[in-house]
Amino acid sequence: MSTIAFTLMFAVWLMFGILGIPIQKELGISDEQLSWISAVAVLNGSMWRLPAGILADRIGGRRVTIFMLFACALPTYMVSMAHSYMWLLVLAFLVGFAGNLFSVGTAWNSAWFGKERQGLALGIFGAGNVGASVTKLIGPGIIAATAGSTYGLGIQGGWRLIPVIYAVLLLITGVVTWLVVPRQDRAPGRSKPLKEMLAPLSNVRVWRFSLYYVAVFGAYVALSAWLPKYYMDNFDVTLAAAGLLTATFIFPASLLRPVGGWLSDRFGARRIMYASFGVMLLTSGILMMPNGFITVMHPDGSASDHLHYTIALPLFVLLVFLLGCAMGLGKAAVFKHIPEYFPDNVGSVGGLVGMLGGLGGFFLPPLFAYSKTWSGFPSSTFFCIFILVAVCAVWMHLTIVKMLHENAPELAGSIEIPMEIVTSDSEARL
Repeated sequence: MSTIAFTLMFAVWLMFGILGIPIQKELGISDEQLSWISAVAVLNGSMWRLPAGILADRIGGRRVTIFMLFACALPTYMVSMAHSYMWLLVLAFLVGFAGNLFSVGTAWNSAWFGKERQGLALGIFGAGNVGASVTKLIGPGIIAATAGSTYGLGIQGGWRLIPVIYAVLLLITGVVTWLVVPRQDRAPGRSKPLKEMLAPLSNVRVWRFSLYYVAVFGAYVALSAWLPKYYMDNFDVTLAAAGLLTATFIFPASLLRPVGGWLSDRFGARRIMYASFGVMLLTSGILMMPNGFITVMHPDGSASDHLHYTIALPLFVLLVFLLGCAMGLGKAAVFKHIPEYFPDNVGSVGGLVGMLGGLGGFFLPPLFAYSKTWSGFPSSTFFCIFILVAVCAVWMHLTIVKMLHENAPELAGSIEIPMEIVTSDSEARL
């Protein structure tokens, strides 16, 4: 039930990725204004993750989940009645509260599973990220089929019908959760002082994990909202096609999260993080230069162009798919670290990591829009992601090298086998 609730709330949280395109046409807003609609939703879906995670640890995830499902239903419904940019901006912010369910579910599931299964359990719950693709799949068809229609209670068709459907589903899911989930919940932080729960947040490791999560989750959220427009602007596809193509990024980035959790349980989260960052650097590095050639300057001052290349739509989709795969594995690996290092403070630590990761999803869409305006290159989107991942990978590697040196100082300055050892071995063989 936590996974079902999270999937629905995630769909609500990121619904403006598809709704924003017909909204932009109807209200006549700019790309930058459109990016802020998605950004403020992501902001409010991130800023409360820390207190929400702590609250789930103290009173149980069941209560907090049910409250959030009901609380998000009203502003979601009211989106269908918005007729101005400012009113829509306010409602998008309120709807964004749905994104905070992640830290609640993380603390809730951690309390119910032992350490040996937490990676897989959190991976299954985190697969609710696939909710980001729900609107991409069903939205364009519903919008096209109902545009211009009016239903009971003055409900209008088109893009305005989607938030009404989601509001009803939120209420239904809240009732079912209340009926199905065990009443007696587990709250490991019930008797723990708040100061003690917040103490791990002073550890630099928590902030390092948070930056990793900005790269694997914040960038995922931002791309989920940004890709439909990117496909339409740069590949001249329809809204329905853009939604389907975006789903090929969202599905692996979400459904591979349980696989990432299982792999982290089996091989260690650190190895999975190396693989994830490596693939992300490779794919974003290619995507940030989708078309080009090499210019050779000759001794006589003339120039000639060689090795022209262009990334067509199929290859672009494949690279974005691989980028999504890497993010899906990486998201699970980051959260595998948390119960290992902070087993008694999963709510607070997971809340902070989730909050800062989500805030990355707030900053990145406007950064994508403004970097495109400043540079004139739509592919600057992937340049931003490349730089972010590079910083994370370098910090992680330097930290691991430092840890290895501290634990094995005798090897810190040694790269090759000392000469005296080689000599003695040779003499022994002789």
